[in-house]
Amino acid sequence: MERSHTWRSKTLVDVLLRHQPGVLEQAVLILGAGSLIGLLAQVALRLPFTPVPVTLQTAGVLLAGALLGWRRAGLALLTYLGEGLAGLPVFAGGASAWTPSTAGVPEIIGPTAGYLGGFFLAAVAVGWCTEQGWDRSLKQSLFSMSVGEVLIYVCGLTWLARFVGIAHVIPLGLLPFIPGDIVKMVAVATLLPLGWKLQAALHR
Repeated sequence: MERSHTWRSKTLVDVLLRHQPGVLEQAVLILGAGSLIGLLAQVALRLPFTPVPVTLQTAGVLLAGALLGWRRAGLALLTYLGEGLAGLPVFAGGASAWTPSTAGVPEIIGPTAGYLGGFFLAAVAVGWCTEQGWDRSLKQSLFSMSVGEVLIYVCGLTWLARFVGIAHVIPLGLLPFIPGDIVKMVAVATLLPLGWKLQAALHR
């Protein structure tokens, strides 16, 4: 029974490594995940009617949580946000925390700042779900990803409303992004159970 609990507490990355990662390996995983999110943020499409861009970084956030677990995923997101605060162009479209936003204030307090905070909470939540074993089937994985997406939108829309008003926050901050986010969420959710099946097949 105890062995089963220990197994279920491991992420796919932990199992693939087949040993307890050392401090250096942990740091590489955290920095690598933060860098991946920053790279995916560069794939950005600005829509003319909303200050919120379409990016791929949501997929990176969900994937980081699913593969690293809540502690390392949280540290990866703090690393990513720290890079932006340090002036590195890791936010959407090559912006840093101090790049002027569409509202004329720095990005870190601009219209999309709530989504950045939501990324941290989403990565931690998805990581926690993964450590409960909720990435072994597509249904469980989709549930975990959905929790992350809800947290991103709750934080993002709450902050965005300060700039566009409550009446406009849904059409400007949610509806245009639902189709793309569903695709990203399903893609990440599908990869996880497939990864577990591949791992099991390789180590029979």
